[in-house]
Amino acid sequence: MLRACGAAAPASVPALVRARLAKSKPASSFAASAVASSVLEELAADRKGLARVVLKKGKTQIFRDGSPMVYSGAVDRIIGRPPPKTGDVVLVADGSEKPIGWGLYNSMSMFCVRLMQLEEEAKRDPTSALNMERLLEERICSAVDLRCSLGLPSTNTNAYRLINSEGDRLSGLIVDIFDDVAVVASSAAWVEKYRQQIEFLVNKFSDVNYTKWRSSADILKEEGLDMSEQKGPAPSSHSGSVKVMENGIVYLVSMEGQKTGFYADQRESRDFISTLSKNQKVLDLYCYSGGFALSAAKGGATNVIGIDSSGSALDLANENILLNKFDPERISFMKEDASAFMKGAISRNEMWDLVVLDPPKLAPRKKVLQSASGMYRSLNALAMQVVKRGGLLMTCSCSGAMTQSGLFLKTVQGAASMAGRKVTVLRQAGAACDHPIDPSYPEGQYLSNYLLRGRSGIFSE
Repeated sequence: MLRACGAAAPASVPALVRARLAKSKPASSFAASAVASSVLEELAADRKGLARVVLKKGKTQIFRDGSPMVYSGAVDRIIGRPPPKTGDVVLVADGSEKPIGWGLYNSMSMFCVRLMQLEEEAKRDPTSALNMERLLEERICSAVDLRCSLGLPSTNTNAYRLINSEGDRLSGLIVDIFDDVAVVASSAAWVEKYRQQIEFLVNKFSDVNYTKWRSSADILKEEGLDMSEQKGPAPSSHSGSVKVMENGIVYLVSMEGQKTGFYADQRESRDFISTLSKNQKVLDLYCYSGGFALSAAKGGATNVIGIDSSGSALDLANENILLNKFDPERISFMKEDASAFMKGAISRNEMWDLVVLDPPKLAPRKKVLQSASGMYRSLNALAMQVVKRGGLLMTCSCSGAMTQSGLFLKTVQGAASMAGRKVTVLRQAGAACDHPIDPSYPEGQYLSNYLLRGRSGIFSE
């Protein structure tokens, strides 16, 4: 259950936060001046020492259109003495020094500003202009409202994404909700700076009793933050594991697991697999804690096997069998390398009606895209050879570089040629609807999911 937005901040929140959250000027007080000049210009006049990041000629439109990441190469000059520090609010201006928006500065990152609000948005609601605490409240409230409209949480699903970085206009911040636990993934210096406010607001608008804060140390190092040297707030309030429900299936989520602990982005595809599984023999490769395998079992599969190389992941998967009271004769998990397992199955001529191939991120950056394409091609070629005649293969890539390049389907087609097969695409999907994407920042699109069938029903020969 998500709470209505707009409640007052409790006294336990720092006085500065409470004061800024409570402070709001009526929009009418800005109306007359906004016609004559920029709202941000008006407000900046009262902010001594507010720096201005001026963009190069020809570099403005992409940011006017909404791209939040102002890269250093787009900046012509910075006006302000003393110069801004990491985490400071700055104006972002066009070549004539007229503000187009404002954001948070970073002196160390290749993205020197993360745009938070455009001038036109400030005109509509000046109360949050140049006020990060107020803007955070509005954006988190908006994210809550969106999930409510999507039916999240519900009686059969309480694991979902509450904030999806750029998709919710909060670049660098991800929040997943697992029952009464919020897992916050931080990958931006500004998120670390506003940690206290973020934790308060997430608790304010959702039925969260515990918070797990997970800082992405490698990414934050690129932001100029060495987390090993940080003297931050007290450690997060939750560790261990939590039980959640997704599509009526119970999962044990580890707070120390991969990413935020659970892959909520595949929720809709897992539910779809359930509808395809009745009386089928199903293979789930790179199964992690058993998401697709358990969904297949729920859908009535006669036999399900999940393969993963992680012992700790399979401990969760086996626990999930017990939690859902599934027959262990009908669903099981095996610790093995997926490629080795498929090669062994091919040698034994062992095949499945439905195969799910959901490997980890193989192309974290564009520079490894070529080598990753080869790995995806080899994996898919093997997977196609363990699908029965008339069977189905669901193949996935969570590599943003692969998805954004548009090469994944071409790679899959190459795999089919490598395996001597022809395939037809039956379904194409991405992340679940609680993972919104801002079209002005296509880099936020990372998940590809294709359901394939051998042409004329032939996958294996």
